Amino acid sequence: MDFSEIYNEAVIRAGSHKKLMELLPKPCSSDLLSKISDDRYLSTMARCIFRAGFVWRVVDNKWPNFEEVFLNFNPLAVAYLSDERLEEIATYKSIIRHPTKILATRTNAAYIIEKEHEYGSYANYIASWPSDRVVELWRQMKKEGSRLGGMTGPLVLRIIGKDTFLATNDVLVALKKYGYIKTHSNGSMKDLFKLQEIFNEISKEIKMPLCQISKIFALSTLR
Repeated sequence: MDFSEIYNEAVIRAGSHKKLMELLPKPCSSDLLSKISDDRYLSTMARCIFRAGFVWRVVDNKWPNFEEVFLNFNPLAVAYLSDERLEEIATYKSIIRHPTKILATRTNAAYIIEKEHEYGSYANYIASWPSDRVVELWRQMKKEGSRLGGMTGPLVLRIIGKDTFLATNDVLVALKKYGYIKTHSNGSMKDLFKLQEIFNEISKEIKMPLCQISKIFALSTLR
């Protein structure tokens, strides 16, 4: 199917071309990504992890408290929090009291520090990764970090500004509807590589970033 037809469906559902443009995410350049401080990467990881399976609004309303408790997400400071300190944090009513997610935040601080040693900063690591291989970055985040599998890692990248598609239900429904795929499992790297190939081909053809193509697919099937 010609992608222009899918785009037109998204325009109809958005209400106009202008409104669709306002809905599309804007990816950051590699230069901008590399200038984001690593504490913001850790903060975004933690926020996405605590949002998972929870009411996002509640997490977001408490986020200033998270920033205070986790020392503004300075990776080195968080990485050195003791087990006793984490247990204490898990009793605070000012945040979400979820011990395993609190522990994951310390683990991810150590993960970020490892990349700082190798790349100079975690930001450089993310910025240097080619978007046409972004599913491999998802895999690395899941493997080396904590609780960054599933949609969490991709959402971290989307929020921070890294160009990535999202394999959400809306996107998968659209891909099936328009004949790009027949079946899909987000747990299958083979299937994810297939999605990467599809998005790369469309991006090359229409000169749009992966994140915008992904959003157009998602909007094209909204009722």
